Amino acid sequence: MENRWTHKDFVIRDALKPGSKHFQYFFVVSEGEKKKCRYCVWIDDDVLSRFDPSRNFEAIVSANRAEWLQWVKEKLEKEDFRDVVLKFEEEGQKEFDLARMEEKVSMEG
Repeated sequence: MENRWTHKDFVIRDALKPGSKHFQYFFVVSEGEKKKCRYCVWIDDDVLSRFDPSRNFEAIVSANRAEWLQWVKEKLEKEDFRDVVLKFEEEGQKEFDLARMEEKVSMEG
């Protein structure tokens, strides 16, 4: 299910990547009709159980979405309009430029 909300002059749509076997949750930021940037939360398969023992994507979103919304708002407040991934790995969480990711991610299925 896609959510739609606003912050300042931006419209943000967020949802799980459709049909993905891996946890990828996207925030697509638009200003008017123009896409401004994308933010993605990516959770590596080997740490999914830390978020939910059953590895249920919907339960993970439900429990963590408010925190991720705050991350997106902070990015927008800082005018950080890069395409960014917040990746949760065995070593912890890190931010990456989406364009520099080895594994390309997109909101499309």
